[in-house]
Amino acid sequence: MAEEKKPEEKKAEEKKPEPKDNLVETKHSVVIGGKEIKYTVTAGTIVMKEETPDREKESEGEKPKAAFFFVAYTKDGVDDKSKRPLTFSFNGGPGSSSVWLHLGLLVPRRVVMGDAGELLPPPYSLTDNEFSLLDQTDLVFIDPVSTGYSRPVEGQKAKEFHGFKKDIETVGDFIRLYTTRYGRWFSPKFLAGESYGTTRSAGLSGYLQERHGLYLNGIMLISAVLDFSTLEFEFGNDLPYVLFLPTYAATAQYHGKVRTRKPIKKFLAEVEKFADGEYAAALAKGAALSKRQQALIAERLARYTGLSRDYIEQSNLRPVIFRFCKQLLRDKRRTVGRLDSRFLGMDRDAAGEVWESDPSMDAILGPYTAALYDYVRNDLKFESDLPYEILNGKVWPWSYADHENRYLNVAETLRHAMCVNPHLKVHVANGFYDLATPYFATRYTFNRLGLEPELRGNLSMSYYEAGHMMYVHVPSLKQLKAELAKFINNATT
Repeated sequence: MAEEKKPEEKKAEEKKPEPKDNLVETKHSVVIGGKEIKYTVTAGTIVMKEETPDREKESEGEKPKAAFFFVAYTKDGVDDKSKRPLTFSFNGGPGSSSVWLHLGLLVPRRVVMGDAGELLPPPYSLTDNEFSLLDQTDLVFIDPVSTGYSRPVEGQKAKEFHGFKKDIETVGDFIRLYTTRYGRWFSPKFLAGESYGTTRSAGLSGYLQERHGLYLNGIMLISAVLDFSTLEFEFGNDLPYVLFLPTYAATAQYHGKVRTRKPIKKFLAEVEKFADGEYAAALAKGAALSKRQQALIAERLARYTGLSRDYIEQSNLRPVIFRFCKQLLRDKRRTVGRLDSRFLGMDRDAAGEVWESDPSMDAILGPYTAALYDYVRNDLKFESDLPYEILNGKVWPWSYADHENRYLNVAETLRHAMCVNPHLKVHVANGFYDLATPYFATRYTFNRLGLEPELRGNLSMSYYEAGHMMYVHVPSLKQLKAELAKFINNATT
């Protein structure tokens, strides 16, 4: 008769094995600026662990929490890593994977999809990216939990990771772990974030310094939002109406709805002056605004936005973004995009108040999804049957528990980080046709950052005749590469 196993032995047998890292390396080469660059790509998941107290042993243990998917690009033949910059990159959402900056801007391969008015049909493809930033910096693309292939481990709830604070902590802890494992503490370090990824970047600037003592050389913000009061169209908050107006005007000019022959920058300078001058003052007066003043403001708004004076007046001088996207080209039965207002869409009818979906997101989702699946499995040799979560709406509601009853604003975190580390430089890229994070709202935020005069030179901005993801427009992609290369060079010399 077999000897009966002890309870602790049964428990040990029942205990499931801990999740393990799953990494794959591949070798590649690309020509950038006429020079061949050989590089290694590491793709896969790293299991992130969290320190947990062991009360019986009065010590700290480590408990697996999540498997983070990342893709890292490192230039071959670099003997001294301390001379080679390292950039951690991610997108936003919340709920977005890093696919957009990954295969749209930064790495040696990019999506071929065409541009506004010239979209290519499926199936889609990838091509060599001569504008990759790999000639300037190594690159690590991070998918936060519940995006891409990143998942909580068995026994952990995904909801735990779906919030402002936990997101910054887990992404920051991944950055610390990667920097340690791959021996990059002496490398110049950068962040590159887009959209909510810029919010995350500003939050990380403080968290990395305070929690891990990791000081950055620079932060690249693509289509930035640090102060959410600049974007929220809510009763009592007139700020977005002022800050969106120049982008409304740029959109109307692009689609031939305003009468002006001025170049876009000169035209927008005129609109900006009106927006934060007469228009802002008029909105501040509220019911005290006279009928005559109201008529004058409505006339100017109609001239700049392409909307009718009657519509402006019916909107109480306050056209909301989603109504604008539907109203501007209603006579042509077309809608304009939010991420990029150069893109047009078609709804079932032209009578609705808002569009059925964002035509600019519709345009990019298919090409980037197809490219990611093909590229990761066939080129990078990482295999997974999980869905790659390009945009995961299941992260909502996103927790802003630490910011209840007020707008999220991480501008102060960034300001403090720049004061603690006066060598930290920041570059902000803005698209004129971006109705998700308008350039004028971004400028408003940075003009009020509160930096001392000697630190203001650490900030720089660039502007592009495209939208939120300005790199889908090849001339803007070329310009952006030049700006970011110059920024990295300035931040490391």
